[in-house]
Amino acid sequence: MPPRKPALAIVLAAGQGTRMESDLPKVLVPVAGRPMIHYVIDALQEAGIEQIVVVVGYRSELVRAELESIEGVEFAEQTEQLGTGHAVMMCRDQLVTHQGPVIVVTGDSPMLQTSSVRKLLDFYTEGGGACLLGTAERDNPTSYGRIVRDSEGNFLGIVEQRDATEAQRAIQEVNVSTYLFDSAELLAALDKLTDDNAQREYYITDCPAILLAAGKKVQALAVLEPCESLSINSLDELRVVEQELNRQAAAGVLSQDNSEGNPND
Repeated sequence: MPPRKPALAIVLAAGQGTRMESDLPKVLVPVAGRPMIHYVIDALQEAGIEQIVVVVGYRSELVRAELESIEGVEFAEQTEQLGTGHAVMMCRDQLVTHQGPVIVVTGDSPMLQTSSVRKLLDFYTEGGGACLLGTAERDNPTSYGRIVRDSEGNFLGIVEQRDATEAQRAIQEVNVSTYLFDSAELLAALDKLTDDNAQREYYITDCPAILLAAGKKVQALAVLEPCESLSINSLDELRVVEQELNRQAAAGVLSQDNSEGNPND
């Protein structure tokens, strides 16, 4: 395998999390004793990513104060929450000076696994391409965007639950908002991104389709564990994630620091 190019990670962390019954930024809500974003940053750093851009917005000063002492972490400000694609646009300064892979993840996904990030980086190193989507298989895919492929297994697109046909809703491979882009291709896709939708927002989920339509190499790789599809948008989902973390800790999957909180955080 050729040497791996240094990767840049973008962590989307600007949201409020109105269903969390807290006035904290969602990514600072504790999960098993730690602000959930720490699990995400740990996974990225353990995969060898040294430059991490955290996109902040709601009560950004709290997120900055929590993370500013972590080596390699920097910030981009999203003053208006106009969608995930708009959040990535706020990182343009970092993107234009970076050549190589860019991992885009959400800060409310504490089940992100170091091994999955490494797999995506390895696939990029071996075969390049404009975009790799890290996907997962779920027994119950309800509410998730489905990964649609052609008869030969090639990626065709992401279809959201509300837009899916009955046959598409039976698909168990789902999008879990974990992407790897080539930096130059991501910039090109962001330039073509529009807010032509009911919410008038810019979505990062549109970028793979933009690149595919331009004839670029886009692949969906089912390399993520089912647990990585567990993001946190409500207190019920928080409890599910904590149960999974506790199960993994009991099974010895997690380090002691991750399972009980790091006293240095």
